[in-house]
Amino acid sequence: MILNCITVDDEPLALSLINTFVKQTPFLNLMGSYANGIEALQAIHNQSVDLIILDIQMPHLNGMELARVLNQNGSPSAARIIFTTAFDQFALDAFKVNALDYLLKPFGYEAFLNAALRVKNYFELLKGGTVVADQSNDHCMFVKADYKLVRVDFDSILYLESIKDNVKIHLTAPLKPIITLSSLKSIEDKLPASKFVRLHRSFIVSLAKLDSISKNAVHIGGMEIAVGELYRDAFKKLTGTWI
Repeated sequence: MILNCITVDDEPLALSLINTFVKQTPFLNLMGSYANGIEALQAIHNQSVDLIILDIQMPHLNGMELARVLNQNGSPSAARIIFTTAFDQFALDAFKVNALDYLLKPFGYEAFLNAALRVKNYFELLKGGTVVADQSNDHCMFVKADYKLVRVDFDSILYLESIKDNVKIHLTAPLKPIITLSSLKSIEDKLPASKFVRLHRSFIVSLAKLDSISKNAVHIGGMEIAVGELYRDAFKKLTGTWI
């Protein structure tokens, strides 16, 4: 798989180094190199781009603003982003605009290649239909965590918990929980309804992992989860099929 990419940085030396890294990478095809976000935006709308290697701090239209424009309006090429910056305080914002990676300057070719491989794996998963947006795959889903796509097998899930702007996916031991920047509703849409039920505005549980059911709560993996008022009918229907 060959990915068409552009590079964007207002520092000539940094831009030159990144271009060198791109040319060293067999699966990347450098389509253009730009010194500011406005030129890059025009280029993205005039050609098919898979990957944008994008500096954050630039005059006029900075990298984060460009990413928000693309997210809001939709890039014709559905381009993915690797941010490059000398400042680590932008990491959370980068995650919020769906960047696939975030490189802190100065970085070497090894770090660059690892980031590029994550993007390549992302597109290969999409091409193979493994990243599910519906219920066509009843075995697993992929979620974004730690700037990469992580496979989550449905059979390993105990329950899912909404925490502010994140979803914490609690897994069977010895697996560690996975935290993904997402809404519980978007994750719920990926789960097979035959295996999971939402019993609270902040919780979805795996039916197969329930240890016990009490009057207004379920117990799973040592956790008691109260049934929310909006989900009482679904809860009664569930218990009615088991009693």
